[in-house]
Amino acid sequence: MQQLSTVYSAIIVDDNDIDRLTTQVYVKRHPFLNIAGIYSSAEQALEAMEKTNIDVLFLDIDMPGLSGLEMRRKLGNDFACIFITSYPDYAVESFELAALDFLVNPLQKERFEAAMLRLEAYLELKNKASLFEASIGGDSIFIKEGHEQVKIKLHDIIYLEALKEYTRIVTADKKFCVLTMLGNLLQETNFKSFTRIHRSYAVQNHFVNKITAKEILVNDFPLPIGRSYKDSLEKLFS
Repeated sequence: MQQLSTVYSAIIVDDNDIDRLTTQVYVKRHPFLNIAGIYSSAEQALEAMEKTNIDVLFLDIDMPGLSGLEMRRKLGNDFACIFITSYPDYAVESFELAALDFLVNPLQKERFEAAMLRLEAYLELKNKASLFEASIGGDSIFIKEGHEQVKIKLHDIIYLEALKEYTRIVTADKKFCVLTMLGNLLQETNFKSFTRIHRSYAVQNHFVNKITAKEILVNDFPLPIGRSYKDSLEKLFS
């Protein structure tokens, strides 16, 4: 796996000494992760997390005192979480808590590698994406890109594309990702000049060049039209 310039902090929480050591060995093979702490209980981990910024949790589930599931509920979904347990029956409940993955002991090399690929891709996207943080005079927004703030004029945004919980913002020069769903973004006052044309797309009205039965041409980008959006489009651009 190619090493990224960004290194993410992870903790391992497991009450079993052998399982804890095994997870540590597997995690150390991946240079995009730095093990910031190893704990035998959720209570110890929570106390340590008050003083350390953490990105990733490798959590056992069945532990004395506070379980891994209870720890996840307590923390919320701000951290990427991979559960590691000897009890497959916890799978459904773990995914209901938005776990990134669920691994069963004894760990298998190929299965762990697949989980790391998902984790690396998730962290990379999350690192590049953030909510826009401010507007200037109602015609510009700031987008956090890494550690920098990028100013984008709303007038220059051609279209928006839904990517699950993210939205891609497309200009003529560059593409950005923001950590908010397309539907929520379109409710913001700054984005009132955009029209939803598909469950995955919204376009800036002044960039619309042509509308056909199945697609819309936006600044020379062909985008599909969803069936449920045809009537509103015809009224708007008639």
